[in-house]
Amino acid sequence: MAKGSGERAVLGAGLQVRGRVRGDGDLCIKAVIEGDVTVSGALELSAGAKVNGAVEADSLVVAGALEGDVTARGVVAIAATGSVSGNIAAGELSMDEGASFVGRVDADFDLPEAIA
Repeated sequence: MAKGSGERAVLGAGLQVRGRVRGDGDLCIKAVIEGDVTVSGALELSAGAKVNGAVEADSLVVAGALEGDVTARGVVAIAATGSVSGNIAAGELSMDEGASFVGRVDADFDLPEAIA
């Protein structure tokens, strides 16, 4: 995966990976992974994909199933078909209606003056 190349690597449906996945650049996962995933770019977990392990990326979109802690420097987005079971540390979190999340969120944000 070449960082900044405009391309992204894909782990296709039907693959089952045991062990760590690491790389530079963006990654789309359509596979089943038993292990940690670390990328320097954006990470997408497509519908039907499953990851059982910790995830670290610039940003993360979850439309599949993730069991493990998440560390993202930017946005973590959980789609309506997505589920996350684990703690999330991110700059921003968004969840579509129907998304599933069980865990803690650690994010830096400012409270509105009315409730601060």
